[in-house]
Amino acid sequence: MEGGPEAASKEEFSEFWKRATSSPYVMRLALSAGIGGLLFGYDTGVISGALLYIREDFEEVDKKLWLQETIVSMAVAGAIIGAAIGGWMNDKLGRKVSIMGADIVFFLGAIVMAIAPVPWVLVLGRILVGFGVGIASMTSPLYISEASPAAIRGALVCINGLLITFGQFLSYLINLAFTTTPGTWRWMLGVAGLPAIVQFVLMMTLPESPRWLYDQGKENESRAILEKIYSADEIEEEMRTMKEAVEQERQQEGLIGQTLGEKMKAAFSNVAVRRGLYAGVAAQVTQQFVGINTVMYYSPTIVQFAGIASKSTALALSLVTSGLNAVGSILSMLCIDKYGRRKLMLLSLIAIIICLLALTGVFYQAANTAPPVDNIDTLSFGANSTCKAYLDAPDVSSWNCMKCLKAECAFCASTGGNHLPGACLMETKEVRGVCGAQKRVWFSDGCPSKIGVFAVLVLGLYILAYSPGMGTVPWVLNSEIYPLRFRGICGGIAAVSNWCANLVVSLTFLTLIHALGAAGTFLLFAGFSTIGLISIYFLVPETKGLQFEEVEKLLQKGFNPCPCTGGAGSPTKAADEEKAAAVSEASSSK
Repeated sequence: MEGGPEAASKEEFSEFWKRATSSPYVMRLALSAGIGGLLFGYDTGVISGALLYIREDFEEVDKKLWLQETIVSMAVAGAIIGAAIGGWMNDKLGRKVSIMGADIVFFLGAIVMAIAPVPWVLVLGRILVGFGVGIASMTSPLYISEASPAAIRGALVCINGLLITFGQFLSYLINLAFTTTPGTWRWMLGVAGLPAIVQFVLMMTLPESPRWLYDQGKENESRAILEKIYSADEIEEEMRTMKEAVEQERQQEGLIGQTLGEKMKAAFSNVAVRRGLYAGVAAQVTQQFVGINTVMYYSPTIVQFAGIASKSTALALSLVTSGLNAVGSILSMLCIDKYGRRKLMLLSLIAIIICLLALTGVFYQAANTAPPVDNIDTLSFGANSTCKAYLDAPDVSSWNCMKCLKAECAFCASTGGNHLPGACLMETKEVRGVCGAQKRVWFSDGCPSKIGVFAVLVLGLYILAYSPGMGTVPWVLNSEIYPLRFRGICGGIAAVSNWCANLVVSLTFLTLIHALGAAGTFLLFAGFSTIGLISIYFLVPETKGLQFEEVEKLLQKGFNPCPCTGGAGSPTKAADEEKAAAVSEASSSK
């Protein structure tokens, strides 16, 4: 069965705004902690634009796809380590200290990236930044959720998601601002340290999570914080709920032990925790395998795949996609506590699959309509400038721009227009300069196409489909689905799963594009998204409006996702009565 209220009223929908305006402290807490999401978003977005200019400064990076993928994905590798350690830090040091530690590491990584003299130092800086992002990515939502009233918990945790998208939007603004500045990518990456400083200072003025404090035996401090968050008639109920949860946790600790190994064993032997992990990990892995971070990490490159060669234009269009991502996050804040987590994710995935299939069609058509290679024009540049694979080919009459790029060469568009036959040339700085001197456009990542604008439009729709559902809900779900005694370790497992999936996707994207083409790659992601849709349908229950303890009881009992058998999501009276009974049982057990 599926827990939670059967429908959201208008009063419930407006609860967030009422609480936020009557208690500004709650918003201050959520916004300050949510800067961890901004760090996440900024790092995700900034590397996509910076990579275009890093390739210009380091020729070996420009020539090696694996090195480009390494620079992008090493932040993800660092995040995996950070997320794994973050679970331990959250339990032992507290949520506040963990966030401040993440800020310090992130700041150091930003400085290392900005001064990097060679690519391997840049990679080291990316690992440090990723380490900080990994800790913050799991700690910020957890901190917000534990200090939020249950009625608006989803909306407040969505602030973290909103700031992720704002960070991405900000990164593209910064990228555009520094496109003509000496040092370009060094400024782009170095500025990332400023939000970390801001959050560190703000967190010094905020308290620790009230639930963590209560667990440490600091009841008076916990109550003092709750008095700033809850109305007077809710405090005693919240204190009683925490007391029962902590007492139960301590009883369990005597049985499960204190070491990491003992806690892991106990977690996987507990049916409620195990089901929570199935749901949480499925949501986190699916979030990455829909391909979103390839869009965010490589969006300017994808725009160039669509045939738009100008770096500044590619960055400007990427700014539009990140802006749509922010709009989607606002929609998520408005809808998550009204319509629920499960429904938003399922609808989001259906729309994502449609958009990925549309992108597949657009890029397939763009590849088939790429302008042909003009033999006379190509040879006029001289043998030392002509693509070697083209010179060695037995039949060049079938060559077009796309075949030229697959041969690791570049296309110099015709002076009469980008869509006319052009020259297939060696991809070097010198030859690029010769092409530019003739007032012609140089294409090395994608071919000019009359339908390239449609790729950008569908990309925008894809972002709008992703952001309100799969963009924010997996983090909300993982901040509330685990029992308190396992919240740190299970949150760490889910975050590590997210970052491992992120690493696989970001480390292979350019290679997949080279091997399968843009159309084949997006079709592959559509297949992964379909698997994710099925997984979430069968594994993820609804947690909307439930207290943490009620979520545990829901998982303990289990749920049936199939409407045809009167289970979760069924419109039948029996299903509604089953939902109400679960909530009633959870409430009466307090």
